[in-house]
Amino acid sequence: MLNLNIGVLGHVDSGKTSLAKVLSTVAIDVPDHLLNEEQSGKLQFTLVDCPGHASLIRTIIGGAQIIDMMILVIDVTKGMQTQTAECLVIGEITCKKMVVVLNKTDLLPPAQRSYLIEKMSKKMKMTLKNTVFRDCPIVSIAANPGGSDSPSNGPEGINDLINILKEMAYVPIRNRLKPFLFAVDHCFSIRGQGTVLTGTVLQGEIKINDIIEIPALQATKKVKSLQMFRMPVEKAQQGDRLGICVTQFDPKLFERGLIAAPHFVVSAYAAIISIHKIKYFKGSVASKSRFHVTMGHDTVMARITIFGLLPKDYLEAESKLPDNYINLHFNYKYLDELFLLNDNDTEQSDDIPIKQYALLEFDKQLSVVPGSVVIGSKLDIDFHSNTCRLAFSGCLLECLEDKNYPQTVLPNLKVYKEKSKLGLVERVVNTQEVIVKKLFKKETNIPLFSGLKVNLSTGDKGVIEGSFGQSGKVKVRIPGELSPTTMALVAGQSKKRGKHTICQASPEMDPITVELQFKRLIYDPLKKIVQD
Repeated sequence: MLNLNIGVLGHVDSGKTSLAKVLSTVAIDVPDHLLNEEQSGKLQFTLVDCPGHASLIRTIIGGAQIIDMMILVIDVTKGMQTQTAECLVIGEITCKKMVVVLNKTDLLPPAQRSYLIEKMSKKMKMTLKNTVFRDCPIVSIAANPGGSDSPSNGPEGINDLINILKEMAYVPIRNRLKPFLFAVDHCFSIRGQGTVLTGTVLQGEIKINDIIEIPALQATKKVKSLQMFRMPVEKAQQGDRLGICVTQFDPKLFERGLIAAPHFVVSAYAAIISIHKIKYFKGSVASKSRFHVTMGHDTVMARITIFGLLPKDYLEAESKLPDNYINLHFNYKYLDELFLLNDNDTEQSDDIPIKQYALLEFDKQLSVVPGSVVIGSKLDIDFHSNTCRLAFSGCLLECLEDKNYPQTVLPNLKVYKEKSKLGLVERVVNTQEVIVKKLFKKETNIPLFSGLKVNLSTGDKGVIEGSFGQSGKVKVRIPGELSPTTMALVAGQSKKRGKHTICQASPEMDPITVELQFKRLIYDPLKKIVQD
């Protein structure tokens, strides 16, 4: 049997549960375009009914991460609503196939029904125009005509929907070789049998007598038996809906979450992710700010630090960087705020990153799966407000399991802040040396800056040699010589001091400024300073 998991998402009271109930029928034959030596017999759609209440967004995100396809249910009398938009965003992140269902068509005036359905269909096509679902089918139905007061009226348009789902059905890539991972959505006991964990196999496979781990409880259990839709089975694989029976386990300890092959799920204090801003989020996603971060069924508060790879820091710009990889040999620029990047942009500015990443520092230790989807939200925004609370999405790249990660791991991450300082030439010692003031403070550790290049406003270039006195002044060596133009500016202002001729600018002439540009590595324990 080919099993496809279909998420049913939409705004509260759009009729999702009624639709799921109508669709919960006997499995249908596999469509011709899927028949081959491996797929024959029955096609089963397993419906994942995600809650519509805005306050349950954590559950919606968790449920959406186990789906192969998506049904977006819309109340045809109301159209797109805030929660509908958030469901659409989650769908874009978690799957690539969707069908829009315009429900409750029975509530439209019969004389205008066709016109209003066509009008809403056009609105939806415009809404989806710039999404991955731009070409998705739209079907109109009445899942429960007349509501509960008219139980005799049968559903309308359901056969059309089933035919569309059959046409859209595909054989998902199922990898049995990956470590077993299972998303639990219910946990209950059966007297005389044990405790049953029901959910979806996210990857790998499982067999009777396998050992599984419950990471949240740091416990391991042996699989006693397996069932799929009340039928005993010997094993199951990625994509299957499954009941796993174990013994000597209190179901009150665990409601929903992940179970896995032993040692696959790790506990992390922080993580590095690839990151993309969600275009519907109106606020800024800024470094040092805090967001609700969801991975799987778990949501935790996290402090975010954003950094990006600029074209000048990328050594192999002709190849595409995958989302699931970060190269620690590259230098990354610290970003005050996350950019909304457009993949269709053909011209790339040198100041705009080609890839963006983030360090997430969790408020508490979190069980994480390598490579999992990450969604960042502002769930403290009033869910009655007309605004999208989903701020960013990404892919988990690195799990920081060591509690002392700031000292043990982060120094390997070369994230820099661009800095600049401006000083003034106080006097010219000779054609190859000037004294600069106001570039540093008295307490600055000037040896850290020795050897760095500076630019004079006259066009001359110099190198900081070291401190001059105790007030923060420095000596700057001019590797060639000061240009004749520069020397002319200070001509006639010279005087003898010992064996040296000191040229000091007159009060009437414009000051010669000295600019120092450098990068400071923010995670280096010595706050190392570098230049291009």
